Amino acid sequence: MSSAANLAQLLPTGTLLAHQALSPSFTNHGKCDASNQWLTTVMVIILTTLCILFSFTDSVLGRDQKLYYGVATPRGFNVFNFSDEEEKLKWTPPEFRRLRIRPLEFLHAIFTALVFLTVAFSEVGLQSCFFPNAGKNTTELLKNLPLGITFLSSFVFMVFPTKRKGIGHTDTTPREKLT
Repeated sequence: MSSAANLAQLLPTGTLLAHQALSPSFTNHGKCDASNQWLTTVMVIILTTLCILFSFTDSVLGRDQKLYYGVATPRGFNVFNFSDEEEKLKWTPPEFRRLRIRPLEFLHAIFTALVFLTVAFSEVGLQSCFFPNAGKNTTELLKNLPLGITFLSSFVFMVFPTKRKGIGHTDTTPREKLT
């Protein structure tokens, strides 16, 4: 149940919101010229890249009970919000290595990008811009693919949960067992 409750945290809600805000202008409400197609393509590529990058961000509660934000790399964890060098020295190298990227997180990043792309391409303006003469089969695929990919991704996220919380997660309460 806790995995199901955390699905909103794993899905690309922020990038989808940005897409919904920018897409009508960039696609000219579906009446695209070549410049609109280029702008929309660049927007979709940038937002997809952000979906992937955000999959490797995390919020960590330090020993000093301060919330730290950073990004995982193959060699460790890069914290964004150290206030000074003294604060950085409180962390040990094994703590940074413990938070490095795991193979499972690449799977999550791929599925997050797939969710974003399918939902983005289900938007009517984008469809009119890139598929103006779509046939019945293409229209049906574009209509039903978001539901299928989102369901599959939700299943993957529940079966293979990640401990990454992303930037902005402010839950500082320690997890306790119920007695």
